[in-house]
This record gives sequence, C-alpha cells and structure tokens, in this order.
Amino acid sequence: MRYIIHFHSNHTGTDNMANGYRPEIIQRAFVDFIGSRLHPFWSLTTPKLRLIARYTLSDNLIALRFETNRAFKQQTSEMMGGWQGGQYLDLRVCIDGVYHQRSYSIVGLAHQPLWWLDDATERHTADQRHTVTIAIKPQGLVSDYLTKQMPLASVVDTSLPLGNFTLEQTSILRQQISENKQPSPLLFIAGGSGITPMLGLITQALSNGHQVTLLHYSRTVSSKLQHQWQQLSDIYPDFIYYLIHTEDPTTYLAVTRYLSAEGLLSLNLPLADTQIFACGSQALLAGLYKAAAEITLPIDEQLRDKIIVENFGNALANVDNDSNQIFDKTIPVEEHTVYLRSRQRQFVSDTTILTAAENADIRLAYGCRQGICQLCRCNKVSGVVKNVQTGKVSGDGYESIQTCINIAMTDVVLDV
Repeated sequence: MRYIIHFHSNHTGTDNMANGYRPEIIQRAFVDFIGSRLHPFWSLTTPKLRLIARYTLSDNLIALRFETNRAFKQQTSEMMGGWQGGQYLDLRVCIDGVYHQRSYSIVGLAHQPLWWLDDATERHTADQRHTVTIAIKPQGLVSDYLTKQMPLASVVDTSLPLGNFTLEQTSILRQQISENKQPSPLLFIAGGSGITPMLGLITQALSNGHQVTLLHYSRTVSSKLQHQWQQLSDIYPDFIYYLIHTEDPTTYLAVTRYLSAEGLLSLNLPLADTQIFACGSQALLAGLYKAAAEITLPIDEQLRDKIIVENFGNALANVDNDSNQIFDKTIPVEEHTVYLRSRQRQFVSDTTILTAAENADIRLAYGCRQGICQLCRCNKVSGVVKNVQTGKVSGDGYESIQTCINIAMTDVVLDV
C-alpha cells in the first residue's frame, strides 16, 4: 500500500529567507549516506579516524596515530584550538560484526608534533592539525585488537575530545587566569598507564607558566617517556619529575615504594596552594587520599579538596574520611531505596547505584563503569549520594550524577 503525503504552506520562499531559514536543497545526511558507500572515511557530520601508525612507548603502552576526517577537523576547530591536555576519545570499534565503545587518552596537544618522532619529515606529517594520537595499554578485547590486529588504514567512528581532567576544570585555576595572578604549583601523580592523560596536560601546564612536579609510579622503564620528561626539564626549569620504579628501592620517595604522606611532604611543595591531578589504579588513588588525610593544612582547608582524579580499573575507591579503604562488598554500607520515577520501579541499594540496579535485574545505561565515559549519567530528583572516587557528598536536590560511581546515602529518586 502506498500513501501520498501533501505538504502545504502559506509562506513563500522570500518569507523563509527573511526569517533566517535556509532550506537545504540536498540533505547532509543523504550526502553522508552516499559518501560512506563510496568511502567509509567520508562524512560531513560524523567524526572518523583512519589508523596510519603505531608506536611502542613502553613495554605496556602503545601509541596509535590516526588521520582525522573533515568532520573531526571542523568540529574540533571550534573547541579552544582543538582539545585540551587530559582529554580522551570514545572510539566505536567493530570486531567480528559487533560494535564496542571504549575510551582512550589523547597524547599531546593539537598543533603539537609528537616528541618521539626524530625524523623531520615524519614530524611534519605527524602534525596534530591533521592527526590525533591515543595511548593504549594492551589488555582486553578492544585494546588488543587496536594495538595488534586492526590493519593500517582501517576506519573507526569517534567522539569529539571529551573529559574534564583538564586545567580549566578547577575553579582556582580559572580564577587565577581571569585575575592574571601567578599560576599555582601543580602536582601530577600517575600510576602505570595512568601517565597517558598527563602527556598533554603537563606540556600545557608548563606553557601556561605553572611550576610542575610529576610523580610516576611504574613497574617498567620507558626510555621514550624518560626522554620526554628530560626534554621538558631542560626547557622548563620549573619542571621536576620523579620516576618511581616499584621494583627499584633507589627510586623510592621517603624509603617506601607506595605513595605516602611522608613522600608528599618530601617534595617540599606548598601543599596548601598546590593543585593535584592524579590518574592510576584504585589502590594508588586510595593511597593518595589516605596520605592527604594525614597531612595537616591551615584551618578550614583539606588537601583532599585540592585533588582531581581520572581513573581506570574495576574496583572503586571508597575514600571515606574515616576508613580510606577500597570499596567492595565486604565494607558495610547502609541500605537505601532508589526509585526510578519514569519507570515507576524501585530497588534496594547497598553498593553503587548501577550495580544495585543490575542486582535487581534492572538495566540502566552504562559504558566504562569507571566514571569516565559519562554514558551512565542521569538526573537525581532528590536524595543524597556519595561519589566513591572523590568522597564528595551531594546536596539533597536536583542534579546530574553518574550511577556507576555513586552510592545512595539516603533514599534517592532518579529521573529514569
């Protein structure tokens, strides 16, 4: 059966032009559809990447360089010159007919050559205006495929640069910029492959005039990364780095292989004025918060409030002021009811909201399950929740939360 649909309008084409409306003679979506059939890299609207090179940065860290398509270039050109240090991309990768989405840190800054490329010609072709590079630790289905199996010239869909693990994330730094004040000292703490978002963030911080200190805890030695830090140290006298190899006692801070209050104090930084960025395993982050709790600052100030974290791993850090333990099912958490207003369903929660919902056979949106990708974000109508990564307790009113990293502290109503 066929239907004929008649469209009627009392407005003339001249009226439309006067009102600012410009009809598309050929829809961009149609052009994209035809273009993708001719070549999968073409698109006017969808950002895409084409793999052009792989580089080994360390025993457990691989860098992948991608050519960017026109849509990516145009849309990122509006983002403060490209992207900020510390941001990441969500890649949509097809493996055996199934699409998987994963998040990976961007290496370096837009318009910045990759430091490990020594050949002048290759440095020119690696110009970040036309390429973007991510760093991957080969582990799991998607990461192994990207680093070991995906053929060169393969095309993947990508998000635009995402994430708030940036210099502009902190209100203190924003205020200093607006008031033209002396930039505050910055301390970057990374564990293992948690160094990846730091690679652009530190360069950006140094170029902005910050005094920068880096602590990198790792079980492996990377000559390429060491060369990068030494280069920056030669250029910027205010950059100091400590590479703590967990199997080499000669590199330890305060005679301990783990992060500690004594180690932080040994840096001789003005901690009351220092902003801390940290990325690594939950054990590292839990150790950082424990150390911060043991350091006394002036009245009404806590070092934990100066910490911004990016993280990975399956365990979640419970940074409760009293316990500073790793959050898991062995730690007693009071049960509360979570009510899904739109679905008119409810469940009891004594763990993260996402996990509690799944335990009750209720499906909620999620992605990385680590507080990074934002796919689980929803609106809380009422009730109090606590972020198990930062320890921050919410207000009782309406706000946006991530279900994968929040636990209910009271009965909670979600607009889901």
